[in-house]
Amino acid sequence: MKKFFKENKGFMLVEVIVAVSIITVSILAAMAVAQKAIYVSRQAFHTTQASFLLEEGAEAVRILRDNAWSNISGLTEGTNYYSTFSGGTWTLSATPNNVGIFTRKITIASVKRDNTTKDISVSGTDDPKTKLFTVTVSWIEGGITVTKTLQFYILDIFS
Repeated sequence: MKKFFKENKGFMLVEVIVAVSIITVSILAAMAVAQKAIYVSRQAFHTTQASFLLEEGAEAVRILRDNAWSNISGLTEGTNYYSTFSGGTWTLSATPNNVGIFTRKITIASVKRDNTTKDISVSGTDDPKTKLFTVTVSWIEGGITVTKTLQFYILDIFS
């Protein structure tokens, strides 16, 4: 009987090392999966927030248009504008501002229409009653700048 225990002492140590190794690898794998799940969840949360900020920027431009077309026609094309809510309404200014981790900017471009069909085109006559707006929301996610954009046309529908 003594001889049996002497021969199995080393084998038991190997079993313990193998068991500890399996448990360690399992825990590390579970931690890696949890870390990736948290990253993906945070990324989805930020993307959802950015979508809301894009839509809010578009609504701010629509409100400006609804208040007076001069709010739109007085903007300089190619300039970055930043929306702020003050005094009970939306305004656009050239002063950068952030919404949490997000930077939202709004740019305006002129629109041309085909002389024959009156469709929007790259060449033709400038249409002063239609403008192309681009709302851009960007933020840093994992060391990389993520950018989402929304383009839409605004027309002078009240004159």
